[in-house]
Amino acid sequence: MRPPAYQVLADELRADITSGRLQPGERLPPEPELCVKTGVSRSTVREALRLLASQHLIVTTRGVTGGSFVAHPDAEQLADGLATGFTLLTNSADVGLADMLELRRALEIPAAGLAAQRRDEEHLAEMRAALFNPAVDDLDSMMAAHSVFHSAVAKATGNPLFELVVRPLYQASYGEDVTGNLPPAYWERIDADHRQLIECVAARDVAAATRVAAEHLDYVAESTKF
Repeated sequence: MRPPAYQVLADELRADITSGRLQPGERLPPEPELCVKTGVSRSTVREALRLLASQHLIVTTRGVTGGSFVAHPDAEQLADGLATGFTLLTNSADVGLADMLELRRALEIPAAGLAAQRRDEEHLAEMRAALFNPAVDDLDSMMAAHSVFHSAVAKATGNPLFELVVRPLYQASYGEDVTGNLPPAYWERIDADHRQLIECVAARDVAAATRVAAEHLDYVAESTKF
């Protein structure tokens, strides 16, 4: 079955954007020009542009100097799209918690070392701001802070690809079967690990940062063996 015309046009424009033929900030051809070029109606062009905008690939502005422009890559926005896929996979029979932990090891351990090498004071401030108090904070607050903390570590690597992949990893839902069966002192240990990692990153101690990250994941893995 042939896809609708707006989808075909959106796919063509997406290919131009992702291939680099259209650069961030570059203006797309005006709607009338796209109509003539592709032989579709103006409503079809607008639907294609709305689809690209919903995927954070373009930004459309109004006015005399308005139009549709290729969006500048933003890790947070792009991660939102990946988060849906992560959540769907973690709620399926194909991907389990062990798979997610394996991916976390591949990302977090080197990220901790790079953060220790490249961090600045702003990165440290973001990491400290994401600490929580297990004695008073509820589960939702701690899980939200946990996500922000690891995103801050990824950001401190200076490599936006780490941030892009790590952010949705912590937005995935693991369900009550995991969160409801954790050891009593689980969040106290997580908090302690986060604070220790900050000390290592602040001291620019690459070896210690990677060791703490690895031991942290060892504990998480052991605590979630149900």
